[in-house]
Formats: sequence, structure tokens, C-alpha cells
Amino acid sequence: MQEIHTFRGGPKSRKLNYLLYLPESYGEEPGKKWPLILFLHGAAERGADPENLKKHGIPKLLDEKPEFPFIAVSPQCPEGSTWASLVETLKSLLDHILENFSAARDRLYLTGISMGGNGVWLLATRHPDIFAAVAPVCGYGLRSQGFPERVCVLKDVPVWVFHGSDDDIVDLSESQKLVNRLRECGSDVRFTVYPRCGHDSWTRTYENPEVYEWFLAHRSEQRLPRKIEK
Repeated sequence: MQEIHTFRGGPKSRKLNYLLYLPESYGEEPGKKWPLILFLHGAAERGADPENLKKHGIPKLLDEKPEFPFIAVSPQCPEGSTWASLVETLKSLLDHILENFSAARDRLYLTGISMGGNGVWLLATRHPDIFAAVAPVCGYGLRSQGFPERVCVLKDVPVWVFHGSDDDIVDLSESQKLVNRLRECGSDVRFTVYPRCGHDSWTRTYENPEVYEWFLAHRSEQRLPRKIEK
């Protein structure tokens, strides 16, 4: 079951509503630490009603598949905002979850769709040392945000990118240029392009058990801080 919570924090003490999912056996084994997925939604789900997040992605999956071996955190971006303006608030939310729930610090995973895919790239490149693996879905990175150059800080982080070949909202080239830059930096990034698929490349992604097996195969290691282009 996903419960609605409210968090306030970050540099400007911004408020975020979020859905929190805890596995059914959470708390049964004292001291057990659970892997955690942070999911960032797309532009259409912004607002003040977290129930709207259940239309797509991880929150929708959790309504249909209650057996899920992760803590799942799905914040809602307020109307009129973007994840780009909330990167440090998201980091503060993650810190809050780590302090108050039994989440494994070396098994933190990040994913998101469309505008949320942009948020994934931004949050991961701002804090490349905390995520064990990241999976942007039909995402993008703007030149004004320092992309594609800034993705090189993720060269040692497992990254799996997903996009539809016929996406008419976020063109396939947006992911392709970020993948190309990562490969130039020495990353072994994975890139899945769904043929004859439009903007909804997330349904096939999140319904694929291999995606979660891939997440769980990775744990973060201590990494040296890198200079990050603002």
C-alpha cells in the first residue's frame, strides 16, 4: 500500500508531497535494510494530489503488483515547478527517508520519466556518489543545464537509458546524445530503444522484471568526489 506523506526541506524549505511504499514484510526482520527506488514523474502529474502519480510508472505498478522488494518513494512536483528547481529538495527528502526508514544506503536507485527523466540526469550528476544505479526513461538534458558534458561524472555509475524510437514529445536524439557522451567518457551505459514506440516508453520498462534484477545487481561503492559543472 502506498501512503501519502509530506516533507519540507532543502535550501528553501520547499514542500513536497510524496507516496511511500514499504514492502509487506517490512519490519519483520529487525535490522534488515531494504533497497530503495526514488521515482520522478513526468510533467502531467504535477500538482497537489499524489494520487495522480498512480497513472504511470512505479506508483501505477505498485497498485497492480503489491509484491515489490523495494522501498519506493515517489514525490510530486508542485504545479508550475520542474524537478530542475527541486534537485536539492529531492536530496534532502532522500536523506530524510534514510534517517527514518530502514533503507540500505548502498542500494539506492533512481529512475523517472520524461520531465522526471530530466530530473534523474540532474540529480544523479549533482550527487553521483550516492546512487547505486540510475535509469532515465525518455529523459533529456538541456544545454543550459550543462548537458551533455556534465554526464561524464556518471562514467563509473551503472546507467540504463530507455526511449521510444517514435517519441514525438521528447525526441530520441535527446537520450542518444547523452548516451554518446557517456560512452565517449568510458561508460558502459546500456541503451534500450523500443521500435515503433511513442512517448510511453515507461510501461514496457517498468513491467520488465529484468530492470529490477539489474537494479538489485548493483551496490554503490565509495567514490571520490568529482568536480560537477553547475
